[in-house]
Amino acid sequence: MDLFEQWRSENWGGRKWAVSIFLLILLLHCVAILLFTSGFLLTRTELSQFSQCSDVFESPCFDRNEIGLGKCWTKPAVDRVVIIVLDALRFDFVAPSTFFEEKKPWMDKLQVLHNLTSQSGSSAKIFKAIADPPTTSLQRMKGLTTGGLPTFIDVGNSFGAPAIVEDNLIHQLVQNGKRVVMMGDDTWLQCFPHHFNKSYPFPSFNVKDLDTVDNGCTDHLFPTLYEKEWEVLIAHYLGVDHAGHIFGVDSTPMIEKLEQYNNILEKVVDVLVSQSGPGDLHENTLLLVMGDHGQTLNGDHGGGSPEEVETSIFAMSMQPPPVSTELDTSYCKLDTAGRKVCVDFIEQLDFAATLSALLGVPFPYGSIGRINPVLYALGPGTWNRECHNEGNCQQTDKEAWLRNYVDALCINSWQVKKYIDVYSASSVIGFSKEDLLQVAEMYNQAEKSNFDKLNDSVQYEVESCHSSVTDLKRQIDLYDKFLATVAELARTKWTEFNLEIMAIGFGFMLTSIVIHFLVIKRLENLQQASHVFEGGYKMSSNAIFASLFVAIRACSVLSNSYILEEGKVAAFLLATTAILCLRYSILNKEKLTEAISFIMLICILRFTIELGLSKQATNSTLLTVHLSRILHIDKDSSVWKYIAEIMPTLALTILTYLLHKSTAHRYCQSITKYVVKGTIFSYMLIGVHWILKSDLINVSDISIKADIIPRMIYAIGFVQLVSLALGQLIREENLSDWKDGIVLDTVAMLSAWSSTVIILSGKQGAFVALASIAGGWLIVRLQGLEQKANNGKSGIISLYSSPVTQWSLLAACLFFGTGHWCAFDGLRYAAAFIGFDEFNLIRQAILLTIETFGFSLILPIFGLPLLVTYSYHCTRSKQPKRLFFMQLSQVFLMYGLVTSITVTFTIICVTIQRRHLMVWGLFAPKFVFDVVGLILTDFFICVASLYIFE
Repeated sequence: MDLFEQWRSENWGGRKWAVSIFLLILLLHCVAILLFTSGFLLTRTELSQFSQCSDVFESPCFDRNEIGLGKCWTKPAVDRVVIIVLDALRFDFVAPSTFFEEKKPWMDKLQVLHNLTSQSGSSAKIFKAIADPPTTSLQRMKGLTTGGLPTFIDVGNSFGAPAIVEDNLIHQLVQNGKRVVMMGDDTWLQCFPHHFNKSYPFPSFNVKDLDTVDNGCTDHLFPTLYEKEWEVLIAHYLGVDHAGHIFGVDSTPMIEKLEQYNNILEKVVDVLVSQSGPGDLHENTLLLVMGDHGQTLNGDHGGGSPEEVETSIFAMSMQPPPVSTELDTSYCKLDTAGRKVCVDFIEQLDFAATLSALLGVPFPYGSIGRINPVLYALGPGTWNRECHNEGNCQQTDKEAWLRNYVDALCINSWQVKKYIDVYSASSVIGFSKEDLLQVAEMYNQAEKSNFDKLNDSVQYEVESCHSSVTDLKRQIDLYDKFLATVAELARTKWTEFNLEIMAIGFGFMLTSIVIHFLVIKRLENLQQASHVFEGGYKMSSNAIFASLFVAIRACSVLSNSYILEEGKVAAFLLATTAILCLRYSILNKEKLTEAISFIMLICILRFTIELGLSKQATNSTLLTVHLSRILHIDKDSSVWKYIAEIMPTLALTILTYLLHKSTAHRYCQSITKYVVKGTIFSYMLIGVHWILKSDLINVSDISIKADIIPRMIYAIGFVQLVSLALGQLIREENLSDWKDGIVLDTVAMLSAWSSTVIILSGKQGAFVALASIAGGWLIVRLQGLEQKANNGKSGIISLYSSPVTQWSLLAACLFFGTGHWCAFDGLRYAAAFIGFDEFNLIRQAILLTIETFGFSLILPIFGLPLLVTYSYHCTRSKQPKRLFFMQLSQVFLMYGLVTSITVTFTIICVTIQRRHLMVWGLFAPKFVFDVVGLILTDFFICVASLYIFE
């Protein structure tokens, strides 16, 4: 027998074989994902060109623009701009509550904006600003300053922002002599490290700190408003964003922050207005108060839901415009004080082009936005004409402004057309020929309409005087149509997809699935050759149903609506498997209690998925809030507050008892014994930590000291894991029952992880841990019912296919039931700072990963040996240990196969939907979460095999 044959037959089921096969699968998946990702998540081609003032000489609009002293592409309309960025500013923070169906506690807090907008002849406007997903801070900052559409891959840089190297608004300001001052979020300094005349950065990633950045902004903002050494001031506040991440929108800290901002903005306006007289410092200053993105009610952002993409811009000029432009599309309502407040619309994509036009600097080279007419009209300089009397006619203010706006749109459209042509010529794929022809035709139509009336400069002067408002608006519509078409094409076809590399990556995924099947089947044949089974073999109905459920769940990711309801789909499939268990339980007349309990547990999980336990649950536990409604107890009553605080501790006590009971009557190695005791001690620390953080006691400064407790728990958990790893090197072989030894090793590993996972999950953690224990125990107990009905005449694949599928579905239910979902706004960022105030990328990433995948991935994988030990104890007790490890290998492979199939269908989905409108808001985040989950699954299966196998 050759060496390869020895490896195939004699060593299967051993530690070296298991680790090698699992590492091979991990390597295949890494290669597959890297290849597919490199083809799918490509960033668009960033051109190295930068706009210059002299470029406008190439424009057909040149004859209509004076290129001279103090003028560039457009005539400057404002001298100074104050930009106050309120991070994660929801639209309903700014607009009056009367604009919404129901008034919420956080509405109508920025009264100063309502008051300024409602004043007669006001130069203030409120805009509903629409951001393009994903709505991470770095992407929005890049979009606002470049005028482009950052692609999804930039999300990965949100925690370590690289410098923005392509042309952008900040660069154009500096290059054209505009001095920029920045204060607040230090991400600005990371993106633009050498652009600011002065900067006052403050660290931005400590989400538990609501005040440091805001107070720093305020301390530097007001003195700077009185200084002359700047043209653009940027103050980026983070308090609302951090309050949302920690407490949610409907919280006292959020309302306090909004009230604080109202006072700050009121003082800012007072300073600007007091200095806005003729010849004063802020005579021609524009104030912009804006958000970079919105946030959900849970304080999340990153996705593409309306709450996340809808933010606001408040704009106010110190000089009111003389007349309406007739391009105002605002809608108005009375606020709660009876004042008329109007709201207009703006795309964030248009911000860079509009502000460039107002400040008279070249538009960023890659900008595809349009000059927003309403915001542009707030610039006093857009209304100023050298004269209104030309020849034998008098030009109205309205016509003069429309002509000025047409000139600006001409430059705007020329710049966008130039960029699209250069981009398509230099990019590997770019826009299709049909798209380019459509764009060129629309641009030529707009230019032809404009220049038919303007054959020479003399005729231009005459026509500009007599052009009717209707003709000018028609010309504006043609430019708008061209710019809107380009923006829509960019949104749908911006990213370059390398289909060949994607196909190769997909091929590697298929290869890994084939390897899964072949190895599982080979293990089955080896056990059959060892006479493990009696009688014939047949595929059980449970195995067929399990395969069907895996296929249904995998195919469901092909639909965006099913992705949104993925947790409910998993709960439904798990409930269906439970009903099948109930059927066999009734047929066998045994374990009926377990089957009914399993169905009841799934109903509870389904309720929690619907409820969507959120970040707020770490403080108020939404589950207890809804229980208060069920029990008809006022959740604000003192009695219920005590119950809500005691219930998590009670659940933790039950966990402690179960852990102690699981090891009390078994022989334990000294290491295992100390690990279990260490976990019990950690549970006690968690209980103390929750009590210190609760309202049950009120001792000064003790809550600050309580932050030491999470660090102690992390340290204990790390020591436990290291001890268990070292313990495998000195494993005792003289156990009376090696199966009990594997059970104890499994329990010890689960307990070592559990304390960290629970404290990161907040007060819901103890309940989720109990649910996971109950679910796992019930699955273990109910496995093999069909095999008994068939007199044991089924193979190992049939025996374990159903419980492994149930195990996977239960893990999915725990993921969604704990308030997670496959989007960046489904991450619980606050968990990464439990026990820490300062930001460290690696540490916070590890904690966030453990919190996100602890109950749904880490604990389920390390718990899989319990499936085999129970079944082996009941039906295979006299078989050798090697066959046990063969079965355990099959179980690990089956679990990995279920995950691999799901990810493969996710890859198919994002390939098909790569041009879908929701690709970056929904499908790409789903892809990222699934592939990260797959890699972690493979990794922890490798770790588990190293730990369990001999």
